[in-house]
Amino acid sequence: MLLLYPATSSLPSSLQLQGSNNSSSCSIKCRRGELHMPLKVMGMAKESSDLTEKVAIAGGLVSAPVIAWSLYTLKTTGCGLPPGPGGSIGALEGVSYLIVVGIVGWSLYTKYKTGSGLPNGPFGLLGAVEGLSYLSLLAILGVFGLQFFEKGSIPGPLPSDQCFG
Repeated sequence: MLLLYPATSSLPSSLQLQGSNNSSSCSIKCRRGELHMPLKVMGMAKESSDLTEKVAIAGGLVSAPVIAWSLYTLKTTGCGLPPGPGGSIGALEGVSYLIVVGIVGWSLYTKYKTGSGLPNGPFGLLGAVEGLSYLSLLAILGVFGLQFFEKGSIPGPLPSDQCFG
């Protein structure tokens, strides 16, 4: 949203209100040619890309493929991702789920407070991450639901003997 306003905050001395009532006889007296005032253009929308947005973008872009890999593994094997060296892959999987839930929560909070979702961010990446997070959440609900109805349970957050024994 752009707002144009005069460069000076006070009215020029040549502008004087005449008349005290609100009828059509009230007019502004001014000399011809003195109404031309320079205008400043102000951007009213927040256009900064702060650290929170950049972290959300990086986290969202990493977490979306990790969650896709995790859901594919869960659907085909009935287990989540293997723990990996030192538990790093399992930790990345867990943090990815938390990032998606966090971005969706931030988006819903922003939608409730402002009436619109997250800002687009630099190059539209935050908007893309927001969309990917909603799609990931939808896929999580779908695959977890199928897993629950087919197997009767969803694997826990920690590696078990059933999957990685």
